[in-house]
Amino acid sequence: MVKVTYIDSSGVSRTIEVAPGVSVMQGAKQNDIPEITADCGGLRTCSSCHVYVDPQWMDKLQPMHKIENGLLAFKETRQPNSRLSCQILMTEDLDGLVVRTLPPEPDEDAND
Repeated sequence: MVKVTYIDSSGVSRTIEVAPGVSVMQGAKQNDIPEITADCGGLRTCSSCHVYVDPQWMDKLQPMHKIENGLLAFKETRQPNSRLSCQILMTEDLDGLVVRTLPPEPDEDAND
């Protein structure tokens, strides 16, 4: 098992353990982590699992796929450390990963 910490938009931190190969989004859904709605279930057709990855972890992630990049391009809240949590698969190298979640955008449900 590896650990991932989710820090929500109000600053509340939650650390969970997941098996390697589980996505950050799946771990959030399985453990009732707020602010990750994951409307498409990880199919890369929405961006409701958008997170900010703590900068020290960015170089350890797999490169961003062009579909993920395209979805994030439409997010006004995109930052250099933005990723879709459904596209981050936990590995031993990511043990201790820290991500920050965002509250759903007011029109997010209408767009997904």
